[in-house]
Amino acid sequence: MYQVIARKYRPQSFNDVVNQEHVKTTLENAIAQGRIAHGYIFSGQRGTGKTTIARILARCLNCVKGPTATPCGECASCLEITAGGTVDVIEIDAASNRGINEMRELRENVRYQPARDRYKIFIIDEAHQITNEAFNALLKTIEEPPPWAVFVLCTTEAHKIPATIASRCQHFSFRSVDFEDLTKRMAWICEQEGIEAEPEALAVLAAAGEGSVRDSLSALDQAIACCGQKLVAGEVRALLGAFGLESLEKVTEALAGSDSRRMLEVVDELERNGHNLQHFARELSRYFRNLLVARIAGPDRRLLAASDAQRARLLEIAGQFSEEDLTRYLALSLDLFRDLQFSLQPRFHLEIGLVRLVHAGRLVSIEEALAGTAPAPPPPQAVRPAAAAPPASAYSAPAPRGPSPFELDRAKKTVARPPEPQSSGANALAPAPSPAPAAVPAAAPMTAGDPRQQLHTWLMEREMSHLADAIENSAISIAGGEINVTAPKSYSLYFKDKTLEQAIREVFGRALRIKLTVGESAAPQAALAAVKPPAGDDDDEAAARALANPEVQRFREVLGGEVRRVRNLKD
Repeated sequence: MYQVIARKYRPQSFNDVVNQEHVKTTLENAIAQGRIAHGYIFSGQRGTGKTTIARILARCLNCVKGPTATPCGECASCLEITAGGTVDVIEIDAASNRGINEMRELRENVRYQPARDRYKIFIIDEAHQITNEAFNALLKTIEEPPPWAVFVLCTTEAHKIPATIASRCQHFSFRSVDFEDLTKRMAWICEQEGIEAEPEALAVLAAAGEGSVRDSLSALDQAIACCGQKLVAGEVRALLGAFGLESLEKVTEALAGSDSRRMLEVVDELERNGHNLQHFARELSRYFRNLLVARIAGPDRRLLAASDAQRARLLEIAGQFSEEDLTRYLALSLDLFRDLQFSLQPRFHLEIGLVRLVHAGRLVSIEEALAGTAPAPPPPQAVRPAAAAPPASAYSAPAPRGPSPFELDRAKKTVARPPEPQSSGANALAPAPSPAPAAVPAAAPMTAGDPRQQLHTWLMEREMSHLADAIENSAISIAGGEINVTAPKSYSLYFKDKTLEQAIREVFGRALRIKLTVGESAAPQAALAAVKPPAGDDDDEAAARALANPEVQRFREVLGGEVRRVRNLKD
């Protein structure tokens, strides 16, 4: 009868166990020194060797040449333990024997000496399934067992073991198996079975196991049954429902080109080919994780779970994005995978999730936005006498914006207050106002037949008011195959929107290349001058000084918003 690979190649000694060096070394030293504990807890994720090492420990303790760290594998005790037929090594499935009656029966069984071997070993699998009452019934037995009894509790959820039990046992935490060790183990098994396997196919199987040897070997058995004597990466991926780099690269290509339409085409292709969208979201999050690791750590074999060819490709792709972008993409893809677990419309969720990735790539960090608020330094000037006039500021006036409610309120107070008489003499002298920075005139009103009017109408009909507002506050002319746009800086980003290119194509019947020139308008400065308060009001003077500050004006230009209150911190 056929025996699956996971059982056929189950380790029979400590040397055969993949990874878990900290567990093997401790147990070997304990056996050599005769310091054998009466209770052990083996915890860790599935398929990492907990029950296997428990059986190897039983063979080491009951071998006729033992206790020894290298059992012979030939005596009756070793052979029976391997076959699972000895009466002195009792394996209990706690998932189905979890009650207090089963634990009372085990407690009575402990009292009797071994029938033949040196120790009576109780291996309790899935120990976290035992009820609290059953653990309490077993508590005294585990604390003070007879000298021939050894308990080994195997569990995947160590936190569910009561502290009263854990304090009476030695706890060993099993780690997930490294990617490289897993691929080497499967390559050795394929060699023993006469199977020709591509390194890429073994990498896919190892990734499917996610650090579990048993899961990877089960996937290997399935791949051999499907593909025969030669394992090819493409066929293995199709069998396991995995996605290759070629499929996932379409997402990063769309992100690099900021192409939302391409994202929708990716989802449509997945739907047409019958792929599981949840699996795709899971693979996408793993893909972004690998890209982020490649961007940060480079081709580190331990951190990057991929074959050599995949590492080289991941490094190449990761170089196209910043670390901040990849971090943002990974977080969004994890949220998308979580949402798809409970979605009744997985296609819609995946589409909106991928489009959100495109929008996230257009974001600017708050540090960059704040860095853009600083005024440009003035050009270097030649040394001049101290009495010479100061150089003009290199700052440009902010984009068109009406006065805020705060400024309008000050304007009302200014009108209501009668002008104060000015005194003569030295006190009447005031510093002359500095010359206003040069500004581009405001955009002219739109007229019938004007390209601006045509674009504005098309955009308003489709409720794209933000783009229509950008068109209204800009100057536009058409020359040859170009459309020349002069727009304030606050509207410049709108002219990079793909929708505007479509609008131009629809309105003028052909594709025109947008040539953007960034200009500024003097309208806000005029509005500020209209509401400038008279001298003598301390609060209004402080507000006027604050609003006239180039850095404050630059901040308003970049981030927008309204100034509602100005407070003097010295008061």
